This record gives sequence, structure tokens and C-alpha cells, in this order.
Amino acid sequence: MNNFDVAIIGGGLAGLTAANFLARVGKKVVVLEKSNRLGGRAMTNDKNGVLMNLGAHGLYLEGQAMKILTELGITLPGEDASKSVQIQGIWKSAVYTIPTNFSSILSSSLLSWKAKIVFSKLMLKLMKGNFDSIPEISLSDWAEAEISDPMVRHIFYSLCRLTTYTSAPTVQRAKPVLKQVKRGLDGVLYVDGGWETIIQKLKKQAAEADVEFFNSKTVIEIEHHEQFQSIRCSDGEVFTVPDCIITAPPKETLNMINGSDHTSLRTWTEQAIPVTACCLDLGMKKLPNPHHQFVLGLDQSLFFTNQSRAAKLSDNGTIVVSLVKYHNPIDQSIHPQADKEQLEAAMDLLHPDWRKDVVEQQFLPKMTVVHDFPHLKRSGNPGPAIPQMKGIYIAGDWCGHEEVLADAAVASGKRAALQIVKTNELFLVKEG
Repeated sequence: MNNFDVAIIGGGLAGLTAANFLARVGKKVVVLEKSNRLGGRAMTNDKNGVLMNLGAHGLYLEGQAMKILTELGITLPGEDASKSVQIQGIWKSAVYTIPTNFSSILSSSLLSWKAKIVFSKLMLKLMKGNFDSIPEISLSDWAEAEISDPMVRHIFYSLCRLTTYTSAPTVQRAKPVLKQVKRGLDGVLYVDGGWETIIQKLKKQAAEADVEFFNSKTVIEIEHHEQFQSIRCSDGEVFTVPDCIITAPPKETLNMINGSDHTSLRTWTEQAIPVTACCLDLGMKKLPNPHHQFVLGLDQSLFFTNQSRAAKLSDNGTIVVSLVKYHNPIDQSIHPQADKEQLEAAMDLLHPDWRKDVVEQQFLPKMTVVHDFPHLKRSGNPGPAIPQMKGIYIAGDWCGHEEVLADAAVASGKRAALQIVKTNELFLVKEG
């Protein structure tokens, strides 16, 4: 018999966040991770001393993830990647400067004089606006009503893709996207050592609070009972706990829990729309054109960033750059080779003769970015509790309420942990 209060299935950002909050209040916690290492999509691969995240990663300085990590007392090394960087855009196979201040707006060759006025008003609204009162409309409906100039809309949509990693304006809910764009304008941290730094800091703090970790531990079945949950692993070991938090993807979670077909989890799973992207990460001896550090696709769903301009990702000066092609989650027709050729063509445009400077590379043809996001086809927010199954909770990037990406993962992990604490306190009061 094991003696744990809570079992957490999955050792990514959501699971580690939940473990830390539960350990803070004295819960005895075990984390069961099916992989041989923690991190999930926040892990960092070490390629001969060149550190590569799974695609380009940025932590929003005003986002929920950063606020919650700070609440946990975790500080992260790195720099604000938005400082002193000239943002550029690709339009019809040419590179233009995207204006970021008054002088660059006036000098922009990308925008007409009328468009410059529209763009200035839009940027002021994005930086200063309060979006809480926006109705439940799509991002495209909001943009068509608010932005009269087509080129300004192209720039706006590129910012939306950048900050949400999602290219689905007809179904994305406008309010969460606009809030995320605003956070992006407030600054983005590129983390020294990659996101493995975040994972290791969360793990270290949890371990110091006596959280136990089991890697290569695959959960194959959860049997729900009124007072406890029976968690069976592929190696035959069974964990019996009052509460458990599952941070697996929605379909995997649904299949894991016996009897979950007739619960809210089934609805949340059926409504979930996963988002994928094609990512090409390169370790380079030098950047052929140092003027091209951060570039958005305006007529293409892609972007390029030099992550090493703000984060230390090697010990020998190797530069790590990332290119991303956003897939349309509504149209899942994905062509990996064509995507790779498109990203390489972007590198040809931005950094001619770049191939001779490549020392390491990583190609992810279809990386899952998130398993769901705030969209119009989703009724209500998933989790943290499954109402029909006392003691079972969910967290993960697909369990965001208005948060997206890492903010959703970290915020949902905290929500699930606090819900367990609150429920247990109410039970004790009732029993007393």
C-alpha cells in the first residue's frame, strides 16, 4: 500500500505546478510520468551542448505562468526578448519593417498614410485597452469590425498567431486572444538554458517538499470510487489515493478513466480542437544577416526568431534560431515536406547561405502546441473538477479558461490543486 494524498499523472508544467501548491499545504504527493524524463513539451533537448526547446518558447512577463512561478518563489534567468528588437514582416517575398513606435510608423513603406493612422489607433488600443467587456465573438469578426485597413489586419493577425500559436481567427474567441496580444506587447522572457530550467526549478522545489517522482510510469487505468481512486500502471503497480490530477491530453484522459463516457469529460473531449505547428530549430555558428532577428509572416503563417539574442542556449557561442509554420487547426491537411521547404525558403530570404553555418538542427513536422484553446465551439471551461467523479481533476494546456499555451498549463495546475484543498477543507468542516 502506498500512502499518498494526491497522485498527479504527468510531470509537465501543469503537473509540477499542482505538486508544488499541494506540497505547500502539507499534502503527500506522487507524480507519475510515463516518459523517462519530466517536462512534457517544456523539455529542452541538448544537442552536443546546443540547447533546443521544442520549437520557439517565450514566457509572457505579465502572463499567468510568470505570476504563478513568482508566487512559488521561482526566479528565472534570461532577458526580455522584446527589448531593442526591430520587428520585421515578410510580404510577397520581401522583408519590411513593422512599425513599433511613432517614428517608424511615419517612415514605414508597408503602410499608406491612412493605414498609419489606423495602425496607430490599433496599437494604442492593444496596449491600453480593457477587453473584459468584449462579447463572445470570433477574432475575425472583431478584426473586421475594428480594423478598416487590410494591411493593418494582416499585421494584427500575425501578432495574434505569434502570441497564441494558433491560426484560426474564425473560431478563436476574440477576448482571450486580445488579452494575450496585450501581454505579448508587455514583454516576453527567453529563458537561459531553455525551458528545462523551469522544469528543474519546479522539480527541485517540489522534491524539497517531499513530493515523490516516478518516471517511466505509465498509467493505463483509473477506477473511480466515492472515497478513493485506484490508479493502475502498466508495470502492475497500483496507487490508491483520495484525489488525483490528470494532466494528459483529453482523449487519453477519457480513455484512462473507467466510466467517464457519461461525464463532462466526454463533452470537453469532443469539443477540443488540437493545434499543431511545424518547427525548425537551428544551431548556427553565426547569423548571416544580423539585421533579421525577429520576423513575422504577413501573407504566410510563419515566424522566425533568434532565441539567443535574449537567452544563453550554448556555452560555445552557437546561436539558436527557430522557425515556426502555424497549422490551421480547422483544416488538418498537413504536408511536412512542403512545410519544411517553406521554412527553409524563409531562411533563404532572411539569411542567404545560412546552411553553411548550421551545426545542429531539429525538425518537428507536427508538434502539438496545445490540445485545445478558447474557441466558439466550446461550451464552458474544462475543469478543474469532473463534477460527476469526486476526487478526479484535470489540468493541462487544454484546460485553460481564458489563458492559452503555458499560461493555461500553469494556471490550470494551480486551479486543480487549490480545488482539492478547498474541497478537503469543506469536507472537514462538514464532518466537524
